[in-house]
Amino acid sequence: MEKKIRKIFDKVLKKSITLSSKAVANFINGGFGTDYPLDSQITYNWTENYDDELNRTIADGIMTINGEVSYHVEAQIGEDEEMQFRVFDYGYRHALNRRNGSDVLYFPEPLVIYLYKHGKIPDEQTIVLDFGTQGQFLYKVKNFKLLSYTLEELNEKKMLILLPFMILKFRDELSKAKYRTKDNLMALKNFILDDILGIVDENVNLGNLTLADAGRIRNLLAELYRYLYADYEECQKEGINDMVEEGLVLEMDIIEHRHKMEMQQREKEVAEEVTREVTKEVTKEVTESMTASMVRNVYEEVQDIKRVSKLLKVPESKIQEILESDAAD
Repeated sequence: MEKKIRKIFDKVLKKSITLSSKAVANFINGGFGTDYPLDSQITYNWTENYDDELNRTIADGIMTINGEVSYHVEAQIGEDEEMQFRVFDYGYRHALNRRNGSDVLYFPEPLVIYLYKHGKIPDEQTIVLDFGTQGQFLYKVKNFKLLSYTLEELNEKKMLILLPFMILKFRDELSKAKYRTKDNLMALKNFILDDILGIVDENVNLGNLTLADAGRIRNLLAELYRYLYADYEECQKEGINDMVEEGLVLEMDIIEHRHKMEMQQREKEVAEEVTREVTKEVTKEVTESMTASMVRNVYEEVQDIKRVSKLLKVPESKIQEILESDAAD
């Protein structure tokens, strides 16, 4: 059972970290304290390895940004005292596989995302690598305790690809039948449809997520909701399942429609601005052409630049420029 649970959350995380480059760049910046531009190139290194019992293992996500630095993200749904050692093992195998004949092993920067509530999880875990007479090195694994953050804090950090996992906040409480009241189930429904999708909508408008990202987040929310809560009898009897499923479709349609209308408005504004600029430029050219023609005609009659300037209200320097241009031609 535990393996099945882990497999489901691993799959959702893998889908999450393959959203658009802007969404993933935002996530890395928030999780690792970096400042990559949103158009950074993301390269994925899906690493398959085998443990001592020949069981296949796959690192959740090792991503390389702009061909330079690699970042390793793992999700953890339950207690695992060996987690930091597994992360080190994945990192070591990654470094070996990609050394390309070099004598240097480049380890990815690690981050473990904890998807459950546990007060004893430290912010960082350390492995001491003892090389005997060569000394020791401290390998540090940063921990991100997702459920200790509010939606607003996650939004501030722009770690939006983790939004689907936030419905885990209700998992412990709703696992107990006495807490599966209509009010609590409605709170879950509102959390998904109003709070999470509200943040998705906001960030599509801000350009932090693409419309495709919004659709995939919606799908992942639906997938996790079905797995975590849809089988509860109370969710079925109270119609919560239908409300969530229909609401996810409806809210996404609204987001798509609103985004489409805003894009059309932006395109209209751009087109109008271009038209204004072109008209302005054409008007300027026509005015200059007419001015030059009048200057030539009047000068031909009076043969005096000062008189032409006074009559036409055109600066003498401009008249001189027009006449010199005619002479050059």
